[in-house]
Amino acid sequence: MAQLLETIADYAIGEQTSTLPDEVWHHARRCVIDWSAALLPGMLCAPATVLMEALGDELDHGRARLPVYGRASATRAAALIMGAGSHTVEFDDIYRAGGYHPGSPTISAAMAAAQATDADGETFLRGVIAGYEISTRVCEAVMPSHYVYWHTTATIGCIGAAAAAATVLGLDRQQFIHAIANVTTHMAGLQQAFRTESMTKPMHAGHAADVGVMTALAARHGLTGTPDMLEGELGFGAAMSKGADWSKATAGLGERYNITEITFKNHGSCGHTFASIDGALVLQREHAIRPEQIESIRIETYGQATDICGRDDVSSAFEGRFSLRFTVASALVHGSVRLDAYTPQRLADPVVGALMKRIELVEDPTLTAGYPRQRASRVKMTLTDGRRVEFFQPYRKGDPEQLLTDAEVDAKFLELATPVLGDAKSKALLAALWSCGRGGKVLALPYTR
Repeated sequence: MAQLLETIADYAIGEQTSTLPDEVWHHARRCVIDWSAALLPGMLCAPATVLMEALGDELDHGRARLPVYGRASATRAAALIMGAGSHTVEFDDIYRAGGYHPGSPTISAAMAAAQATDADGETFLRGVIAGYEISTRVCEAVMPSHYVYWHTTATIGCIGAAAAAATVLGLDRQQFIHAIANVTTHMAGLQQAFRTESMTKPMHAGHAADVGVMTALAARHGLTGTPDMLEGELGFGAAMSKGADWSKATAGLGERYNITEITFKNHGSCGHTFASIDGALVLQREHAIRPEQIESIRIETYGQATDICGRDDVSSAFEGRFSLRFTVASALVHGSVRLDAYTPQRLADPVVGALMKRIELVEDPTLTAGYPRQRASRVKMTLTDGRRVEFFQPYRKGDPEQLLTDAEVDAKFLELATPVLGDAKSKALLAALWSCGRGGKVLALPYTR
C-alpha cells in the first residue's frame, strides 16, 4: 500500500506538465493578484521592515527581489519577508474548510523560488496550484481539532510552501517526498500568538514560506526525510490533531481543484468577523438605520469567532482587526472596514466606541457545529423606536457561495496597491498579473516603486 506522501508526490509530479482547465489557471491568477494586494501595503510596515533590518546580511545579493523596494535577496530571506508582509494587514485569502490562509506562505515560496531560478510564469503558477491543492487537503484532514492550539497558516502553510517551491524547482518524485517529509517536522505556530498584540502572527506565514523553500532546495541536493511524517505513529496527525482523516488529504487530487473555491477577503480584519459585518451592513442598508438609532445589537455566531474576536476594547490596529465589536461598529458608522479603519483617529472614534458597548456577543452551538465549512452569523438589532430587526448571514461575501467578481478583485488590488506603487504602476502590475503564464515569459513582474 502506497504511503500518503507517495500518492501526493505522484499527483504533484503529474501536475508539472498536466493540461489544466482554463478555470484553474484563471483562479490561480486571481489568487496571485489577491496575494499581491495584501503584500504591497504589508511590505511597508512591521514585521517586514523589521526583518529587512534584522536580515541585512542576506539582502543586496542573491537572485530573488523584494517587492516595493527592488532589493536583491537570498531566496529564503525573500520568502520569509514576503510571507510575513502578505499576512500583516489581514487582507489575504482563506480556504474556509481548513480555516487556513494558503496564499501568504504558498505564493511567497513560489515567487521566491521562481525569481531565484528565472522560472517562467507558467511554472510559477503550477507551483501555486500544487501548493494550494496539497495543503488545503492536508488541512481538512486534521481539522477542526488541529485548530484548538495550532495556527493552520503556520503549520499547514509549511506544506503549501514546500509543495509550491518543489514544483517550481522541478523536483522529481523522490525529492518531492523528502521535501514534504522534512518540512512537516518544522511545523509550528501557536494560536496564543494572536490572543495578544505582537508581530508573531504574520511571522507564522513567513516562517512557513522560509522552511518550505529551504526543504525544497535541500531535497534537490539530496537531503532525505522520513516518508510517513504525516500519518506515522508519532507523526503530524497523531501529535497535532485528534482522529485525523487522511482520506481527505488525497480526495479529488487532480480532479477537483480547491483553488477555485478560495475566499477573498472583503474586509480588512480577521475572517471570523466577516459574517457579522456583512449581516450588520445588510440590516443597515435594508432598514436605512443610522448608528444613533441602534439601541443594542446581539450577534449570535460560531464559537471560534467569539473566542478569538471577543475583545471589549481596542487601542491598536491589531486589537481592532480581532474585535467583532469594533469591526461591526466601525462598519456601521463608517460604511466599511478597510485599512483606514485602524488609524489612531478611527480607533478612538467616540461614536464607534459608544456603539461597541451596545453590542452583545453570543455563541450559537448550532453555528459552532457547522464550523469550519460554514462561517455564519445572526445579527439582531433593537432600535430606539422599538423596532427589532434581524438578519441571518449564512456565509461571507467572498466565500465560494458569493465569490468576489474579477472586477471586485481588481478594485481591491488597486485600492491597496495604488498608495504604495502609484496609479500607473499599479495598473501595469495588475495587467501583468492577469497575463502571467501566457507565452512562456520569464517571471519578471513590476512590483517596485
